[in-house]
Amino acid sequence: MAQIALVMRLINWINRIVGNVFSWLAVAIVIVCFWVVVERYAFSTTRLWMQDLYPWMNGVMFTAVAGYALYLNDHVRVDIFFRPAPVRRKALMDLVGVMLFLWPFMYVVWTYSFRFVSRSWGLMEPSSNPGGMPGLFVLKSFILVFAALVALQGLAMVIRSVLILARREDLVPEDYRYKYDTE
Repeated sequence: MAQIALVMRLINWINRIVGNVFSWLAVAIVIVCFWVVVERYAFSTTRLWMQDLYPWMNGVMFTAVAGYALYLNDHVRVDIFFRPAPVRRKALMDLVGVMLFLWPFMYVVWTYSFRFVSRSWGLMEPSSNPGGMPGLFVLKSFILVFAALVALQGLAMVIRSVLILARREDLVPEDYRYKYDTE
């Protein structure tokens, strides 16, 4: 059990690092967007690559931090069932939810996106806007990053559920335990 708890902690650490690094893109998005508006209205000019840049950074940020959001439990839940549930029922709901919904969906995202991303890399696809950003293929790659990080965090959730159902809550880090415990 201690070994699988270590895997859970490693996955949580990866998603914390990725989430903390990529969440800083929010600041860059605001700065670039602000500068695009200043250029357009104050100087009557624009750079098309900068107009591509901030929505692309937004896409990168939100796909990269999805696993981190799952780690923080900041995703959508049906709280009328989950919040009042005892800890063991929460663990069972997470276990079933990951295996029946999250992993199959991440498999579909990965499978259908892989060819799309590979083709983009093969073409070294740039923006479709004339004078736009090069490197659209890098942005598209974050679809796969999204699927991988969310699926990994799903594994951490499964491990947490197994540990709780095996009555080994002591192996679950304090910051990864269920909130609103009623048990």
